[in-house]
Amino acid sequence: YTLYHFLFNMSDRTFTAQELLAYNGSDPSKPIYLSLKGVIYDVTLGKDFYGPGGAYGIFAGHDCSRALALMCLEEEQLDRDLDGVTSNQLETLENWSSKFNSKYPVVGKLVS
Repeated sequence: YTLYHFLFNMSDRTFTAQELLAYNGSDPSKPIYLSLKGVIYDVTLGKDFYGPGGAYGIFAGHDCSRALALMCLEEEQLDRDLDGVTSNQLETLENWSSKFNSKYPVVGKLVS
């Protein structure tokens, strides 16, 4: 971790979708963030997965709630609400949420 992480990793910080996009992994001096259910996680430790060229790199800098609920890696599922998602898909999303909560630090909340 860099000094940047310690100065700015405050879980009460808020981000708009536009602000979150700045943490998409394209700038190596910044951490990599993604949002899940309105909670923003620092996934920099998983940069091999969430960084540019990673299997889940598409999620970096975005809210990926719908995409993870649907188990879908398509861009059109990013930054969308959960309308039409089934109860089984919501359970899948809860499983992802538990995984992220146990693995990555929370750095803020997504606001509109």
